[in-house]
Amino acid sequence: MHDLSDKVILLTGCSSGIGAATASVLASAGAHVIGHHLDARDRDGATEALAAAEPGRSFLCAADFSDNAAVDALWREALAWQGHIDAVVLNAATLAWGGIDDSDEDWDLSWSRQLQVNVVAPARLMRAAVKHFRTRGGGVLVTLSSWNAQRGSTNPAQIAYAASKAAIKASAQTIARGYAREGVLSYVIAPGVVRTRMSEEFASLQGGEEKVTATLAMGEWVPPEEIGELVAFLVTGRARHLSGATLDVNGATYVR
Repeated sequence: MHDLSDKVILLTGCSSGIGAATASVLASAGAHVIGHHLDARDRDGATEALAAAEPGRSFLCAADFSDNAAVDALWREALAWQGHIDAVVLNAATLAWGGIDDSDEDWDLSWSRQLQVNVVAPARLMRAAVKHFRTRGGGVLVTLSSWNAQRGSTNPAQIAYAASKAAIKASAQTIARGYAREGVLSYVIAPGVVRTRMSEEFASLQGGEEKVTATLAMGEWVPPEEIGELVAFLVTGRARHLSGATLDVNGATYVR
């Protein structure tokens, strides 16, 4: 277990899936965790995810990433809590189906919704974080992308999702290259099939969970806790020369 008791970490999308598992790992490691969630509907999930946090070491912030003003307010509120932030983990994302053969309305909504929530909003937080880190001699960004960013999706209705994950990956890598000399470390995690609601919904459209599992080298889905453990290591900032890297987490199913 990593000792993160000296770290203040902003984690987006902490109420379920990878975010919830990561929140639990960070809290158990003693970090001060700012847990972002959408609104009142998922506040209980966010609270449960941070149950391991010691008193005074967790703080919840709600923000709808479809609203840039709400994203800016999230950053201000998060920064005000302890007066500084050491690491930002950009996990929040949405999936909106819309393929070539879908209606024009579904196609347009898929692109507009996912580009806003999966790219524009987290990039806005990246910008704020980098400005802050540069005043402090450095900091850590961890961006959750997807293996779809490298290989495309097997479902054409995820075309905009795959594109959004590639865009935010490129953003994180550009920051890594542009600000390395100022101590800003930026890592990308590209999960494969993780045991989350989103993956379960995907599997249902691909012929069922057994069919998806049969395509995986290990014959099993990635436990979200493994992603959380990787995040906990990265936010320590000890692997400085790993900055800019994309870390594939898919059980050897997709090897580059």
